[in-house]
Amino acid sequence: MLNILKLLLPAMIPAWNFFDIIAPSPRIQYAVLNGKDETHAEWHEFRPRPARVSFLRMLGRMVWNPLWNESLFLTSCAERLIEQPTQHSEDEILKRIYTALRRNADRGLDGKYLRFRLQVLHRAGERLVQERVFESRLMAMSDSTVNGGGHESR
Repeated sequence: MLNILKLLLPAMIPAWNFFDIIAPSPRIQYAVLNGKDETHAEWHEFRPRPARVSFLRMLGRMVWNPLWNESLFLTSCAERLIEQPTQHSEDEILKRIYTALRRNADRGLDGKYLRFRLQVLHRAGERLVQERVFESRLMAMSDSTVNGGGHESR
């Protein structure tokens, strides 16, 4: 009986220890390039957070917010890339940025290649410092890329 109680107790009284560590959340920035050797890139933040959200919109987001769920998934992929880079996490971020750019083709789909980088913000004394912690390989922007092929190497 004591063993059953030991198993049930954590389920009935949850521990509020959600995070192992508290670390800066990575920001994803992307650049669309015309050539493989292009050195100057104009970086854009991918899905920047709004400065303000109305109360009604916030209530609606509590019920339905698939874009935020996908953004949380991308943050998990970015954190994995920082800790231990994997091809899967890099592919997932590239695929979702490319899909978003295709959906909004009027802004940002002028180049042939796509790359993203991860930036973290942290305090150094009184200053906020932005540090680049990962940069992806180039991805050729073609329909075959989204389906898993067509990746360019660094």
